[in-house]
Amino acid sequence: MAGKKVIITGVPGVGKTTVINSAFDKVTAEGITYQNLNFGSFMFEVAQAEGLVTDRDQMRKLDRTQQKRLQKLAAEKIAAIDGNVIIDTHASVKTPAGYLAGLPEWVISAIMPDTIVLVETDNDQILVRRLSDETRVRDVEGARSIAEHQEMNRAFAAAYSMLTGCTVKIIVNADFLVDKAVDELAAVLR
Repeated sequence: MAGKKVIITGVPGVGKTTVINSAFDKVTAEGITYQNLNFGSFMFEVAQAEGLVTDRDQMRKLDRTQQKRLQKLAAEKIAAIDGNVIIDTHASVKTPAGYLAGLPEWVISAIMPDTIVLVETDNDQILVRRLSDETRVRDVEGARSIAEHQEMNRAFAAAYSMLTGCTVKIIVNADFLVDKAVDELAAVLR
């Protein structure tokens, strides 16, 4: 049984994890099973199993060739999982040098997702969420910068769809409407 591969992305502070966890609980209660994976954590586990790192902070210190190899290996291991899989990751990563594909060709082609979900919301809401979340340390950005990042995520998702033939679903996680976002994601997962 191959199963469904659903990649879920969103800019930091959009509430992606909240939506994923609630939708995951909803479909699990209906008897639909998924493995819920965070791509970065999965990649770290692969590197740790190879004895390359002992903690996650060491991942970014690996050379680019090693990181690419680990990304590909992690993607291949995810692709080989039987059953339904949710892959929590980023469509793009904002760096000082520009935007970096969160799912480069060697990753997206290995996973071959059925659907890519972009969790989005109003830029000002994201800004307020980031400022009020004391559990995370994030770079300070304005609403325009957040808007640009969300637009880049859409562009990257379109490119990923062109490479794989998957669908792209946009789910809005607006304040006070999280239940609507959860219902929409649960519908994708069914």
